[in-house]
Amino acid sequence: MVTIRDVAGKSGFSITTVSMVLNDGRGAARISGRTRTRVWKVARRLGYRPNLQARSLRSKRTHSVGVVVFDLTDPYCTQIWRGIQNHLRPIGLFPIVTDLQDDRSQFQPCLDMLMDRRVEGIIAIANPLYLDNKLLSDFAHRDVPAVVIGRELANVPVSSVVVDNAAGTRQALQHLYNLGHSRIAFIRGPSILVDSIQRWQGLEDFAREVALKLDPRLILEIKGRNSTYTEACELTEELMRRGPDFTALVAFDDLTACAAIRAMTRAGRHVPKDCSVVGFDDIPSSAFYNPPLTTVQQQLEMQGSLGAEIMEELIRARAENRQVQPKHRRVSPKLIVRDSTCSAPRS
Repeated sequence: MVTIRDVAGKSGFSITTVSMVLNDGRGAARISGRTRTRVWKVARRLGYRPNLQARSLRSKRTHSVGVVVFDLTDPYCTQIWRGIQNHLRPIGLFPIVTDLQDDRSQFQPCLDMLMDRRVEGIIAIANPLYLDNKLLSDFAHRDVPAVVIGRELANVPVSSVVVDNAAGTRQALQHLYNLGHSRIAFIRGPSILVDSIQRWQGLEDFAREVALKLDPRLILEIKGRNSTYTEACELTEELMRRGPDFTALVAFDDLTACAAIRAMTRAGRHVPKDCSVVGFDDIPSSAFYNPPLTTVQQQLEMQGSLGAEIMEELIRARAENRQVQPKHRRVSPKLIVRDSTCSAPRS
């Protein structure tokens, strides 16, 4: 392994000077640019790699960030994770990922493991089913900056990044309304999810503003803890039995929307000719469904990037002994119009 002593010997400068340059020490700013350039040129030619463990011991910094993911195979998590990684990597912060694999009981052990490794901050991608407010609020009592993506904690001093769910469903319903649809069916998300409440609120607000009547017979709710393809098919079949004349359907998420399209296709109804369908999330497969799904994009990669940006600022403030208030970012969703919606059929 090439050491600072080797670089000093080849460059002709003292070990102290080379150490300050390569470790960006306090006195590095007083060293001439020509000297710094020469030191780095020799270091690169020799293949010098800094000893991060030794640097961490000296600076009392690990330059690492813990990332808690509830299920790394979930498209929701993978897109957010990409945004986190793409922001942290160029600024020299190393993310340590721990996957809960949808097991709530693993949250505390994983959090303890990250703390044992002296991470400088923790970013958690919140699963609304498993990471409740009480569990996430534990961040506030630990001596480490924390950011939660996907959940804003009330009365808890933890930074957060969330999507504006209500704004997203407003866009979805407005899109259908502008296409001339007035007989619209809805599959709501599980009542235990905060996202479900917020998305339904956006639908109700827009309907109230334009005096659009929502038929209670055409509103069904997912009864499980989360959406499933099977239950979504069954709910769609029930909607068709209750009121076969609806011309559009707003689904809680993309999985529900795709299942609804499948159920209607089996029943002989064509999407979007007979019924337009809108989802929510814009998971990668939604663009390749038959037909490609009109949906609300959560801007998941942007959420990850914003969470990492907040973490960078929190870590910098901590290193400079500055107090900083928790930061909260609300991301505006984006309606993606594809082939699953069209103008309402003429009566």
